[in-house]
Amino acid sequence: MSEVKISAEVRSEFGKGAARRLRRADKLPAVVYGHGEAPVHVALPHHDTLMALKTSNVLINLDIDGKSQLVIPKAVQRDVLRQGILEHIDLLLVKRGEKVVVEIPVHTEGELAPGSNLLEHVLSTLPVEAEATHIPESVTVSIAGLDAGASILAKDIPLPSGSTLATEEDAVVLQVLAAQAEEAPAEESEGEAAEA
Repeated sequence: MSEVKISAEVRSEFGKGAARRLRRADKLPAVVYGHGEAPVHVALPHHDTLMALKTSNVLINLDIDGKSQLVIPKAVQRDVLRQGILEHIDLLLVKRGEKVVVEIPVHTEGELAPGSNLLEHVLSTLPVEAEATHIPESVTVSIAGLDAGASILAKDIPLPSGSTLATEEDAVVLQVLAAQAEEAPAEESEGEAAEA
């Protein structure tokens, strides 16, 4: 996993008005917290942060007034109408070697068994515990040949080395459903038969 360097400025103004002024200046309000330290309110460059967040669970080397700190995104608020605009971000302090629990995306590969089967993603992300500097980007699960009624549990998903499952082993992650055929309403069928 790669580290992204971002410079942050400590901010002293708070509230909606201050946040709007920051966003107009192409900066993003953020809070850095963790390890029992007092939260630090910072402003981040919007574009650099947006690019960094394209990688899920990205490790950010944050430069705050010349002091370097490792953080991971914990909560990201996006503009409801404009998805490319970030509103606020919470960053969690981490240390090298420290284990953290994160949600990693679940990807699928392969084709379901022939027929009109549907794949349901019960969980689109999987909670795992991993070292902060070695967080996996995602997990890939083969669905090749699965038929209706089949399901994949959390314990069935192979995790990258150094990662452990942080949820119930029997949690259903994916399941295959049989497509429901629409039946013609019985009243119409009878009416059509009478007309003929």
